[in-house]
Amino acid sequence: MADPLKIPIRASTQEHLEIEDIKENIIILKDGSCCLILATTAINFGLLSEREQEATIFAYAALLNSLTFSVQIFIRSKKKDVSSYLRLLDQELEKQENKLLRQQMEKYRRFVEEMVKKNNVLDKDFFIVIPFSIMELGAGRALGSLVKRKRGLPYSKNYILEQAKINLAPKQEQILKLTHRLSLRIHPLTSQEIIQLFYELYNPEAIETQRLIAGEEYTAPLTGHRGS
Repeated sequence: MADPLKIPIRASTQEHLEIEDIKENIIILKDGSCCLILATTAINFGLLSEREQEATIFAYAALLNSLTFSVQIFIRSKKKDVSSYLRLLDQELEKQENKLLRQQMEKYRRFVEEMVKKNNVLDKDFFIVIPFSIMELGAGRALGSLVKRKRGLPYSKNYILEQAKINLAPKQEQILKLTHRLSLRIHPLTSQEIIQLFYELYNPEAIETQRLIAGEEYTAPLTGHRGS
């Protein structure tokens, strides 16, 4: 009889996701494909001078023309969460002894809170996804797996992970160099950050997202059916 402590914890929703595992900053999909995610900042193009805009356009064109592999650009919009900022203001209010300054801070706090509520202020996150196709593992077994719809990975997870790291590392390095010319701050998401990202995507109603532990330390499912 299987040890219940060794049985992977999966919710019903997770069974329908395409993700098999997240290890060493790489997402492994159920068909053997993989990908990594880079988080990047954005540029306020409208605030740039005409010369800066032209330079940015040329740099972006150079980036696209130099790519020899596919990428995906993902933009996530979510309601701005200012709860931590409001708590910080509350802490400063408690310390403030000057009556006039305290009144001004209270007005400012109310202004921030009401502005976010009324205007539904959105926060945007930007990501670049670099994929590793199942076909790059070997066309024969990959096609066989797709045609027969076999359950399980076409190769061992460790082999897929090693091949994905070899394939994705130079692609990631190329993207980092090219985006640097656009004055963007970019960094690869860690496994922890990827888990957090998917938790937030599948739990958008959470006001304050809980901090999740590493994938191999799950004691409860990330997603699943929620009772009413």
